[in-house]
Amino acid sequence: MNTIDLTGKTAIVTGGAQGIGLAVVARLQASGAKVAIWDMQASDTGDLRVTCDIADMGSVQDALKETEQALGPVDILVNSAGVAGPNMPIQDYPDDAWAQIVAINLTGTYNTNKAVLPGMRDRGYGRILNIASIAGKEGNPNACAYSASKAGVIGFTKSAGKENADKDIAVNCVTPAAARTPIFDQMSEEHIGYMLSKIPRERFLEVEEAANMIAWIVSAENSFTTGAVFDLSGGRATY
Repeated sequence: MNTIDLTGKTAIVTGGAQGIGLAVVARLQASGAKVAIWDMQASDTGDLRVTCDIADMGSVQDALKETEQALGPVDILVNSAGVAGPNMPIQDYPDDAWAQIVAINLTGTYNTNKAVLPGMRDRGYGRILNIASIAGKEGNPNACAYSASKAGVIGFTKSAGKENADKDIAVNCVTPAAARTPIFDQMSEEHIGYMLSKIPRERFLEVEEAANMIAWIVSAENSFTTGAVFDLSGGRATY
C-alpha cells in the first residue's frame, strides 16, 4: 500500500458502516486521518460514529456539529451513502422507491456538501469526494431511479468543483462499477449478471481498490483537479 499522508486531517465518511465506505474509513485511518462515520447503521470502526440520515438536512447539521466538537474542523468529506432500489421497468417502478432513492443518493449529496463547504471556504482548504456510479454515465436498464440519481451526483459535483475552485478546495467524484457489497441484496440476480457482463476486466470492483483511489483524491497532493469524474469501471466506461 502506497503512503498517503492525511495526518492531522479530519474526515467524514457517509455510509461508512459497510461496503466501499467501510473500506474508505480503514484507508483514511491508515493514512493518519481522524474519521467520523455518518450512517444509519451501527459501526465499531472509525474514531466517531454518528447516526445520520443524509436525506434530512437537520440530521446532517446535527451530525456536523457533533463531529466538529469531537474531532475538530472537517477537512475531508467522502459521500458514500447510497441505495440501489428495485429493478423493474419505468412503467412499473414504485413512486415511493423513486423518491427515496433520489432523496438519499442525490439530495443527500447536496445536503452533506452544503453543510461542510462553508467551513472549508472559511479555512481555505477542503477535499470532497462524492461516489457516483457508472450507471450515472451510461444508465442501467431497470434501474431508472439509481441511474438518474447518480447522473445527478456527477452534474452536482462538476458544478460544486467550479464554484469552489477559487480556494484550495477540490470537489470530485468517482464512477465505480459494481462491487460485491451489501447493496447487492437490493438487486436481482439478473441485474447483477448484467452488470458483470459489461465489465471488460470480467470481475467486480474490490472495495479496497476504490478506497485506494479515493484516499489519493482527498489528499493534499490532489491540488489541481476539481469537478472531475474518476473512472472505477474496470474498462466499462466509454467517456
